Amino acid sequence: MDLGIRGRKALLSGASRGMGKACAMALAQDGVDLTIVARTRDVLEKTCAEIHDATGVSVTPVVGDITTAQGRADALTACPAPDILLNNADGPMPGDFRAWTRDDWIAAFDAMMLSPIEMMRLTVDGMMERGFGRIINIVSRSVKISQAELGLSNGARSGLVGFVAGLSRQTVAHNVTINNLLPGIFDSDAQVRHIEGMLEPGGKSFDQIWRERAAANPARRYGRPAELGAYCAFLCSEHAGFVTGQNILIDGGSYPGTF
Repeated sequence: MDLGIRGRKALLSGASRGMGKACAMALAQDGVDLTIVARTRDVLEKTCAEIHDATGVSVTPVVGDITTAQGRADALTACPAPDILLNNADGPMPGDFRAWTRDDWIAAFDAMMLSPIEMMRLTVDGMMERGFGRIINIVSRSVKISQAELGLSNGARSGLVGFVAGLSRQTVAHNVTINNLLPGIFDSDAQVRHIEGMLEPGGKSFDQIWRERAAANPARRYGRPAELGAYCAFLCSEHAGFVTGQNILIDGGSYPGTF
């Protein structure tokens, strides 16, 4: 299928590895020029070179922290008029809410809620004026199936989803859609960090937990990042203009509800 987005410009954060990288690669394969923002220079530059070599599209690296005003300014200097915006941020390590301070909560909301909202504020009006825009937020299944050890993520990501529900209905008449991807367990660096945060002295090993989480999923496996990337690319396509404000679970069937 021709997605109809060749030559479009995408601005992506958190796309130097994992699921964000898979989204970047999927868009590049359909001819979208990329600007990728990440904090670690060597990983970022390696990813940009890999995507460019594989697809031939323009891939611009921006080293910075998208949760800061300077990071956002640098991103928009490199890509001032994006057609596609991907917001993606690592979740915090698992823990007990009794141990979290106000600073922990503020940092979580900055990364997973306030920064994506600010990036939308800075780009959505231009998209509406130009008559095309696709905004994708990689969130988490935790907004549908809360996980006790991920309280910071449960709260911050649910706030972002709630905000998007309102904004997405205001923009769709201008051919600007906003949707959220809710991944379950994926074979990614983030999943490794999550399990590492669950390890306890004398408890189960990393390998035990890794295998048990896969076995407990109806698909009996972890998701592949490229599978999520494909969904992202379609939602960014010209064919997806009638889909907005949706929270799309990509979780191998682990969510048990009918609706």
